[in-house]
Amino acid sequence: MTTQPPGHRIVVVGAGYTGMFAAVRTARRTRRLGARITLVNPSARFTERLRMHQVAAGRRLAHHRIADLLAGTGVEFVQGRAVAIDTETRRVTVERSPADGPGEGQEAGRGATDVPYDTLVYALGSSTDTTRVPGADQHAVTLDDPRAAHEFGGRLAALAAAGGRLVVSGGGLTGVEAATELAERHPGLDVTLLSRGVPGAMMGDRARAHLDRALTRLGVTVRTGADVRKVLPGGVELAGGRQLPSDLTLWTAGVRVADLAARAGIETDARGLVVVDDRLRSVSHPDVYAIGDAAAVRQAWGQVHGTCQSGLPTAQHVADAIARTLRGREVRPFRFGYFHQPVSLGRRDAVIQFTYADDAPRRAYLRGRWAVAYKELVSSSPLVMYRLSRRMNVTAVLSRGGRATRGAAGAGGWAETPLPLGPRAESMGR
Repeated sequence: MTTQPPGHRIVVVGAGYTGMFAAVRTARRTRRLGARITLVNPSARFTERLRMHQVAAGRRLAHHRIADLLAGTGVEFVQGRAVAIDTETRRVTVERSPADGPGEGQEAGRGATDVPYDTLVYALGSSTDTTRVPGADQHAVTLDDPRAAHEFGGRLAALAAAGGRLVVSGGGLTGVEAATELAERHPGLDVTLLSRGVPGAMMGDRARAHLDRALTRLGVTVRTGADVRKVLPGGVELAGGRQLPSDLTLWTAGVRVADLAARAGIETDARGLVVVDDRLRSVSHPDVYAIGDAAAVRQAWGQVHGTCQSGLPTAQHVADAIARTLRGREVRPFRFGYFHQPVSLGRRDAVIQFTYADDAPRRAYLRGRWAVAYKELVSSSPLVMYRLSRRMNVTAVLSRGGRATRGAAGAGGWAETPLPLGPRAESMGR
């Protein structure tokens, strides 16, 4: 394997949880190699998607500027939206027309610019899918955007004062967290959670029982077996034609990914995820790595579903893989196993389900105030990790899967300082 020349250009597209970690860690791992790293993102602000249900409840969060998180790393931040990838000339076309103003040292330029790369890290995350059910895109709100979540919170406050009705569609963990947070924040609000299956179905019996008790205590009406066929201006229509009235509808069911990779001719699966090898490189374009929600990652135990818990380790692996490749060293396969399912149930309650590598529930779980502290540590750990990663190698990996992934060659070999907990996400697995 040959060592790459100095000035190797590494472009990271997307500054969510995984893209940010990939950029910061790659910068540290390649700091003596002369690599040039560019991070591309539409917004100058880093969005804590793990906390969007808190924003919807009217709580103020700290403002984290991407330029501040990158300070001292040498990473160049280009504010704009990646609209095309030319895999032949190795260029990313970026529309530099930011809606929220330039970051520090950045100009809010108009039009498009091309950003060349030698290695591309594709880190565009997922968003809530409002395309599959008619009316969801017009008459429902999602928690993808902090501005929309904030505006939604303002409408909820007025609605609660009038004893209005809120329908939360989607019984995954995002829906559960939103329903409990909003019901706790607005006791006068009539909250209904619609779910095809049992909320928290992936948890063990005892953890799920605690979740059920919390929903009941907070006055959330749960309707299981609910198949929403249409979202209306004043409610939702269920299978069979029955209509459920609602003053506001929050949509948390289903996810979708950007089609940027597919349009560039990079091989994707039926869901639009980039198909990668066991080193997380695109099987069709080895100079492209995909991480987080954007990648179709398989382990010996099965398919990895998109969460921050799984996404951050993919970012870590790719950052280290790039550094090792530039040094002419072997890159070992990616290994990962799940560890926990942390779920907030308002500000004063939570439940943590500990899991096997394949995310199946173990017997152990945590509830109450200790679970609240645990969940807060999980939610805050990415930002802590970014700051520490500017000075040392910290790890986002809680489990490499043990025997469940031992068939692959061991990963790593470099010294790292572990954080006490790893982050969990609210994306595909939520």
